Amino acid sequence: MLPRIWWWITLLLAALGLVMGGAHLLELPVRAQYDPQFYMRVTSTLYRYFGLVGGPLQVLALLFSIRLVWLIRAHAAFRLTLAGTLGLAFSLLLWFLLVQPVNAAWLDALHAGPSEAVKAYAQLRHRWEVGHVAAFTAWLVGFALLLYGVLQKVDEGEPR
Repeated sequence: MLPRIWWWITLLLAALGLVMGGAHLLELPVRAQYDPQFYMRVTSTLYRYFGLVGGPLQVLALLFSIRLVWLIRAHAAFRLTLAGTLGLAFSLLLWFLLVQPVNAAWLDALHAGPSEAVKAYAQLRHRWEVGHVAAFTAWLVGFALLLYGVLQKVDEGEPR
C-alpha cells in the first residue's frame, strides 16, 4: 500500500512541477517579440511566485521520487522510475546551471539602475529562455518515464 500512495503523491507533485515550465514555454513566442525595456519590466515582476512556489514543489517532487525508487527497487518498474527520477534531477541541474546565474545577474543589474538592467536583460534573455525550455523538456521526460513506470507495473499485474 505504501508504494502505491507514494507513487500517487510523486506523480501529483511531478505533474504540478510541469506547470511553471509549461507556462514559460507557452509565453515564449510572445516574450520573444518584446523590446528589451518591456521584457525587463515584465520578466522582473511576473515570475516572483514561480520561484517561491514552483522551486520548492519541484524539489519536493524529486525527493518523493527518490524515495519511490527505493520503495520499488524489487519491482519491474524500478528502471523506469529511476530513469524518471534522473530526468527530474537533470531538469533541476539544468535550471541551476542555465537559469539561476541569469536570475542572479539580473538582480544585480536591477540594483545598479534601470539602464544597466535593460542592458543585462537584453544580453542574457536568450540564455534564460533556452534554460527554461531545456529544464522543462527534461522535467517532462522525467514525468513521462515515472508515469510509464506506473503503467508498466499495472500491465504486469503487480499488486497495487
